[in-house]
Amino acid sequence: MAKINENYLKLPANYLFTEIARRVKNYQAENPDAEIIRLGIGDVTQPLPKVCIEAMTAAVAEMGDAKTFRGYGPEQGYEFLREKIAEWNYQKRGLNVSADEIFISDGSKCDCGNIQEIFSINSKIAIGDPVYPVYLDTNVMAGRTGNLVNGRFEGVVYLPCTAENNFNPAPPNEHVDLIYLCSPNNPTGTTLDKAALKNWVDYAQKNDAVILYDAAYAAYITEKNIPTSIYEIEGARNVAIEFRSFSKTAGFTGTRCGYVVIPENLTGKTSAGEKIPLKNLWLRRQTTKFNGTAYIVQRGAAAIYSDEGQAQIRQLIDYYMTNAKIIRAGLQAAGYEVFGGINAPYIWLKTNEPSWNFFDKLLTEYNIVGTPGAGFGPCGEGYLRLTAFGSRENTLKAMDRLKI
Repeated sequence: MAKINENYLKLPANYLFTEIARRVKNYQAENPDAEIIRLGIGDVTQPLPKVCIEAMTAAVAEMGDAKTFRGYGPEQGYEFLREKIAEWNYQKRGLNVSADEIFISDGSKCDCGNIQEIFSINSKIAIGDPVYPVYLDTNVMAGRTGNLVNGRFEGVVYLPCTAENNFNPAPPNEHVDLIYLCSPNNPTGTTLDKAALKNWVDYAQKNDAVILYDAAYAAYITEKNIPTSIYEIEGARNVAIEFRSFSKTAGFTGTRCGYVVIPENLTGKTSAGEKIPLKNLWLRRQTTKFNGTAYIVQRGAAAIYSDEGQAQIRQLIDYYMTNAKIIRAGLQAAGYEVFGGINAPYIWLKTNEPSWNFFDKLLTEYNIVGTPGAGFGPCGEGYLRLTAFGSRENTLKAMDRLKI
């Protein structure tokens, strides 16, 4: 009989969002007439921008003609999309990122989970707490951690992100090899300013570490002093990999497209001390395990890089950020202490009781679904995340219910 990867057994039995779905399904079965408003999972509700639909429609027509049909594409992504990303997201902002440093994928969740494969199994990791589960879970699956003890995995350096430190995790006093940072943060909706990121870049340079920087929600940043890319920080190209996504920027949660930036000069080293470009390792990984993102999808993604496209995605983002303002105001009026929702589509509210207890109360008393903070890490206990990705109608209706 084949032996299993027992590292999977270290993980809790149910993935966070699977458990949420189970509880909601059971409640709905017992209360079929209940009108449940889902503000838990960060899935968008508004249609794709018109420019994306037009570009994908044209691409479909291309695929229906033998003269323009395309089969396998380049694993790192089509040049037309990579060049537009480099130009619009980086070069227009004075940042030195080239198309050759960009790798297109089917979403940043996959990239954030898969990137650990190019690093040694003995790498010591530091992870924000609370933070998006994929960072930690994939390292557990790979065998880079010990067992789960009192809510924390052995061998992991947890970086508390709490109200007490303004959700600004400080570099540890010990050496780590890989650092996961997320700004705007999922789930807290808070951000790291330039001074905070400079501290992390300095730490990484001093410790020969690599920062894995998830900027999936960068387009939602409104405050001027908050970086939209880690490459705004001097020295970051020597220590940081950046992840971006079209999911929340252009509504591609079901269409699937993202990308990772690995600077040319960013290296890791072998056990013998030889420096190896990480970009080369990722390219090798992708060409071996990934057949590339669909041509039709990439044409749709590229369409946002025009004045018209930028205007349309800004309209989409403004829609969701208006929802965030409605949620913040509604929760504050109901007496809750809230964070986030200013530079991100997530609102982090203090529950003053165990997270899952509050989740159940919100579901059964108000028919609203949120995400328990404890599912994002030990420091998330006592909080709950709400998303601004619902419809305007449901967002207003949910806040009206909390007035009762």
